[in-house]
Amino acid sequence: MSRCFVGIDGGGTHTTALVTDEQGNELARVEGEAGLVDVLQPEAGAHTLADVATHALAEARITELPAVLCCALAGAGREAERISLERALSSLRVAEQAHVTTDFEAALQDAFGGGAGILVISGTGSSAWGRAPDGRCVRAGGWGHILGDEGSGYALGRITLMLAMREYDGRGENAGFMPAVLAETGVATEEGLVRWAASAGKAEIAALAPILFQAAQHGSLSAQDAIEDAAAEIAMHVAALYDRLGPWETPPAVALAGGLIEPGRPLREPALREIEALTIPVAIVENRIDAARGAAGIARSYLGIASV
Repeated sequence: MSRCFVGIDGGGTHTTALVTDEQGNELARVEGEAGLVDVLQPEAGAHTLADVATHALAEARITELPAVLCCALAGAGREAERISLERALSSLRVAEQAHVTTDFEAALQDAFGGGAGILVISGTGSSAWGRAPDGRCVRAGGWGHILGDEGSGYALGRITLMLAMREYDGRGENAGFMPAVLAETGVATEEGLVRWAASAGKAEIAALAPILFQAAQHGSLSAQDAIEDAAAEIAMHVAALYDRLGPWETPPAVALAGGLIEPGRPLREPALREIEALTIPVAIVENRIDAARGAAGIARSYLGIASV
């Protein structure tokens, strides 16, 4: 019987599990809860990951253990956390082998295979990775919501909250931010947002970003400025990696991934305009990057099976 492989893409908002056969054919795909790695309790997410993998295997009507499970997770960049989570997954016997990598490694795999390129991800958080033709890998951003996450859903959601409070005070543009924020959060009063924001998670704050895009469509100058600033931050990630990984003999491929800048998402076109304004030669990857598919490809590579 052909062996199967599971790739998981775990982000700040949701998790995707993909089951493939040895040839890379997709057998099942399911969604689950957020798959972030908690640096204080890295093994705490093992059960969530095991559950979504088990669900995907059930959807594929597979009863035997998959040969390899590869979990590509936001926040899994530190070796100690990866090892702890791998041990926890192995103890749950969800696969014959369990490996943990970063969401960027999986996205790079899907975008460029083993080749060179620059990848920016903007979803709940944001960051960028680049791979030079000589194999060097360099990171820009990805320092979390306190030190970074520029151009992310969290950053735009936080700006939405700030604009709502400015509107309430009479210090800012009257563009309907506050009613929209109260409706989205379910908070009864403007003052209640202080307590809500203090306890809200990154995904909850990032969920406010659509309010900003809607306001921009209705002519809000504050919202439009915030979106332009976010797009400029995305472009700055590209410029930084272009310089650090050069010189380039040919224009590098640039892929934009994540819920804000993948094809069809609201920040993609502003980001592309800002990248074009950099006047550096790049080749934009138009396809949607699938980190779960990349994780499944990495899973197959552990048994020496090349991605297709």
